[in-house]
Amino acid sequence: MGKSIFARVATLFFTLGLCAATAASAQNLELLMVEDEGCVYCAQWHAEIGPEFPITPEGQTAPLRQTDIDDPLPDGVTLARRAVYTPTFVVLKDGAETGRIEGYPGEEFFWFLLGQLIDAAG
Repeated sequence: MGKSIFARVATLFFTLGLCAATAASAQNLELLMVEDEGCVYCAQWHAEIGPEFPITPEGQTAPLRQTDIDDPLPDGVTLARRAVYTPTFVVLKDGAETGRIEGYPGEEFFWFLLGQLIDAAG
């Protein structure tokens, strides 16, 4: 008797997850979110995008890393210029900035702009 449909689906999702993880590590991309406590646009991003981000193709390709605007940059991160606005989303390749989105332009534009930045970095 073969595997149940649930076992096959679980195996498929596991395999897809491995492929996505391999692609992300091969590109060494990350999305750095620079935010500030009390930032309403940061809160809006967290409400609209945050929960689903890790399971999207963009989130698999460029996993999210968060930092507060007042904190020092994480080790190994180099920005073209200091973040001034929150939120600022910076696409990093091997820790170096390749592009950014300053502010939160809303859900639809965010995905479009992030896709362009990831494509340009890859």
